[in-house]
Amino acid sequence: MPEGRYADWRWCPRCRSELKHGPRDGEAADVLHCPSCGLVIYDNPAPTASALVVRNGLLLLTRRARPPEQGLWDVPGGFIEPLEHPQDAVRRELAEETGLEIEVGDLTGIFTDVYGEGGVATLNLYYAATVVGGEEQPADDVSEIGWFPLEQVPLDEIAFENGRQAIVAFVQKS
Repeated sequence: MPEGRYADWRWCPRCRSELKHGPRDGEAADVLHCPSCGLVIYDNPAPTASALVVRNGLLLLTRRARPPEQGLWDVPGGFIEPLEHPQDAVRRELAEETGLEIEVGDLTGIFTDVYGEGGVATLNLYYAATVVGGEEQPADDVSEIGWFPLEQVPLDEIAFENGRQAIVAFVQKS
């Protein structure tokens, strides 16, 4: 049986025929596909880009105002739009969520995870970044902006496992 976000799909979104899970055209791996029109549905992870922004030895975190993980701290960032470069996505997300303009530095890590319980698999890119402008202001999906000493980041209050992993790796490199 298929797993992931398409586990309960039974009908082809293109031609409305019944979907099958199994080998297709001699492929070794089982895939969800439509025998009628040939559509193959891959459960690929959704890419995200986030910024580990440090200013005066303090790490920027945002408190989530919406599910999943509402009320927990998060590394600011979000999903990459189609054909958007990850560095452009992280600049856009930081401006949207915090009002801050950032200079994107080195890629600090790539981590896999799931977005919420039973949610979509994610491939999460983390960049070091510095503030270069803007006016700090939480957006509608952020209830609070906080700055934490690197040694005192509340890891048990971080929303997602990939965020905790990124922070730990970043602090170890710093």
